[in-house]
Amino acid sequence: MAISFKLGTGLMLGALAAASLTAPARANDNWLSFGPVSGSGSSASDPTTEREALKEFERNPPAGLPTLSPANIEATKAAIARYKDIVAAGGWKPVPDAVVKPDEQHFAIVELRDRLIVSGELPADQAGGETLDGKLVEALKAYQATNGLTPNGRLDKPTIAALNVSAEDRLKQLETNLKRLAELTQVVKPQRKYVVVNIPAAQVEAVALNRVITRHTGVVGKVDRPTPLLRSTITEMNFNPIWRLPPTVIQKDLIPQGREMQAEGKNVLVKTGIEAYDGNGKKVDPEKIDWNSSAPKSYSYRQPPGKDNPLGFVKINFASGESVYMHDSPSEGLFGRNFRAASSGCIRVHNIERLAYWLLGQNDGWDEDKIAAMKQTGERKDVRLATPVPLHFVYITAWATEDGVIQFRRDLYSRDGVAEIATSY
Repeated sequence: MAISFKLGTGLMLGALAAASLTAPARANDNWLSFGPVSGSGSSASDPTTEREALKEFERNPPAGLPTLSPANIEATKAAIARYKDIVAAGGWKPVPDAVVKPDEQHFAIVELRDRLIVSGELPADQAGGETLDGKLVEALKAYQATNGLTPNGRLDKPTIAALNVSAEDRLKQLETNLKRLAELTQVVKPQRKYVVVNIPAAQVEAVALNRVITRHTGVVGKVDRPTPLLRSTITEMNFNPIWRLPPTVIQKDLIPQGREMQAEGKNVLVKTGIEAYDGNGKKVDPEKIDWNSSAPKSYSYRQPPGKDNPLGFVKINFASGESVYMHDSPSEGLFGRNFRAASSGCIRVHNIERLAYWLLGQNDGWDEDKIAAMKQTGERKDVRLATPVPLHFVYITAWATEDGVIQFRRDLYSRDGVAEIATSY
């Protein structure tokens, strides 16, 4: 069967092929509910179907509630009060390292039950047994979904790492992020249109009238090439753009790869279609470049539009001192993964055509069909937005929304001052 589920938002995500489930209810909290949707014969007992369903969840998250809503301030304060009580009561015990699938038995499941009872995903009357089944599977999926993990209902290493972040560290994250939220909500105009990239969540929100119109899976900067925080304004789109390689990519990727391939008798520029230009703007013969010399450092590089261009079919431009931007990607694989810190700082956006259409707002006839045609034909065109749209790159790892749902994400760039385990799952 297909399932739809609600992530504490009142908005449904459909067409996930997995088992029919009903989430455990927590008092005054409509935070995660699963329910059957008719019309599909797939089943979670088919591992291939389940994997595809989970990838689809990662690629197309539910719209949800806006991360920077002013209502999240009071909700996060309430979450802090709740976690202070948890800490005062002694927190929770660590869950032993184990890999356990639904319907399997393991002694670690006893500790898992106790852990989820403390944080509220599981009713108190579910303590005891060593089998990962029934309401416990549902509660574990709920926990995974609100902690930025793929809700597969399995006890696995990433889930154990998240579970074993101490209550004290989770409290500290909430307190730290309350300050961030307080500052950001003073800047964001909730009654207007804006875009938010929450870097630790690796997600992009398009927001209008304090409602998420569309949410997109993103790929953000690696730990050693972090995406910067910024406030800017989206002003332009480049359809089927030329990729001008940024300095970081030239120094850390292109030149080392050029040296490696030269040692094998190959040429990185010939293989990729990237072009090199000297200081006078003259194109350099790729076969004459010695990648072991200093000359490659003095060149600029660009890649024409095409199927191998890493910017895909559209690039979203805004002022940035760090030369970052948002763009499409010809590679879909990373969007279906839970951990998506893999870029050199720019943001890759899944289903970027939807975001492009929303940003343009039918500016000069730019409807969905016209955007789709640009992708199909590969025509080069630059388009200015009739109304620039505010953009915020933020770092929010813990927050609560107005419906009472508490969310945590990994401290990707170690900025919360908490234990390393909070960064590594």
